Amino acid sequence: MNFGFVKVASAIPSVKVANSKYNAQSMLSMIEEASEKNVELILFPELGITSCSCGDIFLNKHLQQEAERALKTVVEESAKHNTIIVIGMPVLLGSVLFNCAVVLHRGKIIGAVPKKIINYNENEGRWFTSGALLPDDATITLCEQTVCISPDTLFRTPSYTFGIEIGEENSPISQGTSLALNGAEIILNLSASSESVGKHEYLKQIFATNSAKTNSAYIYSGCGYGESSGDNVYGGNALIIENGELLACSRRFSTQPQLLISEIDTELLNSRRLRNSAFRSCRNSSRNNSIKTCYIAQEESKEVVLTRKYNAMPFIPKENCMNERCEEIFSMQSIGLAKRIEHTNAKSCVIGISGGLDSTLALLVTVKAFDLLGRSRKEIMAVTMPGFGTTDRTYNNALCLMQNLGVSIQEVSIKEACIQHFKDIGHDVNIHDTTYENSQARERTQILMDLANRTNGFVIGTGDLSELALGWATYNGDHMSMYGVNASIPKTLVKYLVRWIALNSDNEATRTTLLDIVETPISPELIPAHENGEIKQKTEDLVGPYELHDFFIYHTLRNGFTPSKIYHIACKSFEEIHSKETIKKWLTIFFRRFFTQQFKRSCMPDGPKVGSCNLSPRGDWRMPSDADVAGWLAECERL
Repeated sequence: MNFGFVKVASAIPSVKVANSKYNAQSMLSMIEEASEKNVELILFPELGITSCSCGDIFLNKHLQQEAERALKTVVEESAKHNTIIVIGMPVLLGSVLFNCAVVLHRGKIIGAVPKKIINYNENEGRWFTSGALLPDDATITLCEQTVCISPDTLFRTPSYTFGIEIGEENSPISQGTSLALNGAEIILNLSASSESVGKHEYLKQIFATNSAKTNSAYIYSGCGYGESSGDNVYGGNALIIENGELLACSRRFSTQPQLLISEIDTELLNSRRLRNSAFRSCRNSSRNNSIKTCYIAQEESKEVVLTRKYNAMPFIPKENCMNERCEEIFSMQSIGLAKRIEHTNAKSCVIGISGGLDSTLALLVTVKAFDLLGRSRKEIMAVTMPGFGTTDRTYNNALCLMQNLGVSIQEVSIKEACIQHFKDIGHDVNIHDTTYENSQARERTQILMDLANRTNGFVIGTGDLSELALGWATYNGDHMSMYGVNASIPKTLVKYLVRWIALNSDNEATRTTLLDIVETPISPELIPAHENGEIKQKTEDLVGPYELHDFFIYHTLRNGFTPSKIYHIACKSFEEIHSKETIKKWLTIFFRRFFTQQFKRSCMPDGPKVGSCNLSPRGDWRMPSDADVAGWLAECERL
């Protein structure tokens, strides 16, 4: 099973100006290499058969004939391969010359796509005519094969659809956008764009933006070494971009041919389109009745071996924008809370502090919100509520953090109240079951709610996105609050945010405390500690590693992938960290818990949406609490 992956290549061959025979042989060697690597679709640069810098030689009959002879050689050789080949060349139709992309497969010419936007500043209009002037039913004979020639063409295989644009990086409305809206998941861009300072970054930005807006993939191939350097330099730009993300990029200014290979995830693209209401609206209003469709009977490829890597930590900002993104996330949480405080005219905010990651981040957000409003931090009531499993490490970290931040501190032990409650309901205090654990969580919530009543305030929720997805919260216990500031922050991101705040803190004591909290094992601390005082109940031993669960959450909520596909890409992403058996185990547990714990999410409190994934029943995720998980679990079992 290929899970929607298409192995593609952008080729930068060695060329000689006006030597079509040499250029065709150069292409053939790259086609052979691509075929050996099971590439399904390969793209060559604009006018690659002749080279792009022929100038007035384009109008010479000999060059035109040699170009077609060279094309015939490639066509004949293509019969050996399953790879779809897209080549740039000048094509003569009557007395008009077009700059075309020619599509080949298994010894057949499938179609020709003429360039639509002619750049007159670069003398293109001196030699070539815009394909927009062709009649809708135009055909052309190449290598004794008669095929459709149209700029508005979709090429459809049993597995994916692609469209072609030539140049157009400066066009206000690109041909690729129209083709994507009409069904193309992959846009091929053949280019003869010369280099200038800063242009490479500009091209990456343009194609990344176009790709993201249309939920498509862009394969870009630009002319390289061997082109004339009379007035321009050609750097050999090759890019493969998917949904705004750069998957692969060539090494520019190389004197050697380059074959850039990656895999396009068409399932991901179509999943994003399915969820993108703006895309659907534009698609419905942008139907192009002049678009032709050419069908290619490409055989289904063997299993695609992934060379690309999925981000194992999809919620974590990239290093080059870590500070900016963390500041943005922290500010969104804080400004959302500030608005809620102001709107409710709350006299205080009450928050339970355990010395763990979630309550630490929630307290830091609350402090910033109060600072934004110009209010005293003493109006924040931070409450530590030691219980049967509280360790000295978390208790002391909670106290130090509250003291360093200058908030009001209150300590309320829950032990005696829970023991009395166990007597009232007839529960043996020595039986450490769900009743034992949940009673403590609900006792803490009762204390916080009543303190909020007493101080005319409201309770700040601390639970995060990962806990909501897994249902790792006590119903009407820590599950409940008046405003959950971490509701869309997954556990892996909570950890990064707390570390980022620590490293940017001017207070040495606060920094030391925060860094120790980051290193403390994640635990609800509802079971008595070991005799040596260390935490006995570790959450990740019970529900699994949060790095795996956050990966599962992202690809379930954001991409709608099946368990099989999530398992497939997780095995690749975590191959040096977790075994396949481990991934299967926790993936199965993830889906079981995700479905059965929906009832907790159906009545979760308000909280700010920060990222692309959110489980609020009023926002991004609406799911019945009694949805049957059987099909997902059966698929997990078959892995």
